[in-house]
Amino acid sequence: MTRTPRALTTDSRAARPAPGPGEDARPVLALDIGGTKIAAALVDAAARVSARTQIPTPTGKDPDAAWSAVAGAAAVPLSQAGAHYGGVCGIAVSSAGPLDVARGTISPVMIPVWRDFPVRDRAAALVPGCPVTLVGDGICAAVGEHWAGAGRGADHMLGCVVSTGVGGGLLLDGRPWTGRSGNAGHIGHTVIDLAGPPCPCGSRGCLELYASGTALVAWARRAGWRGPGWQSTARDLSTAARAGDPVASAAFERAGRALGAAFASVCAVCDLDRIVIGGGVAQAGRVLFEAIEAGMGEFAGLAFVRGVSLHPSALGADACLVGAAATLLAPDRYARRPPSAAADGAPAAPAP
Repeated sequence: MTRTPRALTTDSRAARPAPGPGEDARPVLALDIGGTKIAAALVDAAARVSARTQIPTPTGKDPDAAWSAVAGAAAVPLSQAGAHYGGVCGIAVSSAGPLDVARGTISPVMIPVWRDFPVRDRAAALVPGCPVTLVGDGICAAVGEHWAGAGRGADHMLGCVVSTGVGGGLLLDGRPWTGRSGNAGHIGHTVIDLAGPPCPCGSRGCLELYASGTALVAWARRAGWRGPGWQSTARDLSTAARAGDPVASAAFERAGRALGAAFASVCAVCDLDRIVIGGGVAQAGRVLFEAIEAGMGEFAGLAFVRGVSLHPSALGADACLVGAAATLLAPDRYARRPPSAAADGAPAAPAP
């Protein structure tokens, strides 16, 4: 396992694709639906993000009211697009999963207000007549980094988002690999402990129960960490770990070991050359990355598995927005192939 020079501090935002001749100059409205926050922004063909707005993920029980909050956030970049670009050329939705690409619905494990929610139709109603894409957030993060960030030049890559949950997306032979139903890459719901606790997804012992920001803080509290307040976050925990707090350090070592084991397993199956890690928890930097490296060193037994390189995200919180937009702005490289489920009648991924 290798790491690029200054892998924990490099920001490669400077290297961005340039618009091609004859491309539509209008930006895409990109939406990023996550377990903690929902973001809306304009993204152009040079992967530039503007007019970004963000709201907390709705926690109520009314799915329509929750969508109204999203539509309100989207109104800000849409207004800017109308004023400066003559509108948008499409709408790209990145969402936590599982999702049903064929039907255009989402049922995010971490957002219980939406079950089989018709997000594609609702997004289309924001700008009637615009094309709309719906892609899992893990895939979007991976595509964003491959298009304009730390994944540029990789042929076989995993993008992993460690945040409220743990998401992932694969690019194989330089193209997104979304699987039969569009849900491939859900690394957070790979089982790493056969005797582990139940997961909201319906399984047990999932990676997300060990490595997400929510899981990190919960484990640390059970182990006696008090934090600065009752709403302490993974960021507070990482600050404590860097300051030498033994419980906080142990929490990151535990999470890193779990991530390392999961990454080693994915590399054994997919023969990857690069893993790009983003999300709020990844902002812990060396505290997390050194623990992941130790975990991979423990579980990556085969030589080809040990050859993968680890990189921090270069796009940060914009990765999903940029990747979602890429499915419309660079379709030859990143547009999802039609799901086989739509062709052969296979069932889509069920809601949790």
